[in-house]
Amino acid sequence: MFMQLKNIDTAFKHVKALSVGFMVVNFLCMVFCIYQSYHMVELSQERVYVLHNGKVLEALAADRRANLPVELRDHIRTFHGYFFSVSPDDGAIKRDMDKALYLADESAKKEYDNLRESGFYNRMIAANISQEIQVDSIHLTLDNYPYKFTCFATEKLVRSSGISYRKLVTTGEVRTLEDRSDENPHGFLIQKWQTLENRDLVTK
Repeated sequence: MFMQLKNIDTAFKHVKALSVGFMVVNFLCMVFCIYQSYHMVELSQERVYVLHNGKVLEALAADRRANLPVELRDHIRTFHGYFFSVSPDDGAIKRDMDKALYLADESAKKEYDNLRESGFYNRMIAANISQEIQVDSIHLTLDNYPYKFTCFATEKLVRSSGISYRKLVTTGEVRTLEDRSDENPHGFLIQKWQTLENRDLVTK
């Protein structure tokens, strides 16, 4: 009889241990499922679907800080492209300059007014000279805000008598705007912009 009671007691302990183990496993499975569901919700919130030409494209949302250097360089490169690319056409010059002035403050407007008053654009049009710019490199300082930059570029002046190359170095700061627009897609504004060097390199 004592043996039977002992067997019942042992069986009860086994059942109790098995039940506790089953509950622990269920609890761990439940915690894991909850974690995975929250993780999937976070991933789904980072996904953006764009409809383009009847096709659904997936885009991933990212922190702006992660792409900040790329966006800053593209903004600076775009501004210099509009400002320094000159064709012998007054209408084209004004269109490019309007685009450039959306990307910078009054420091760029003053530079443009100085060039126009000095007759630079009139001489380019009269001599049928076109000017192109190639941005070689852009040095950024992201430690402090507004972000400082130095742009190194090469200007190419094409005239009937030959081609001239000039070295261009500019500097300034970039601050962030609250909103983006079609005219300023990156949402930055160049300020305190000035030309440090603009000299002839070679003429062919």
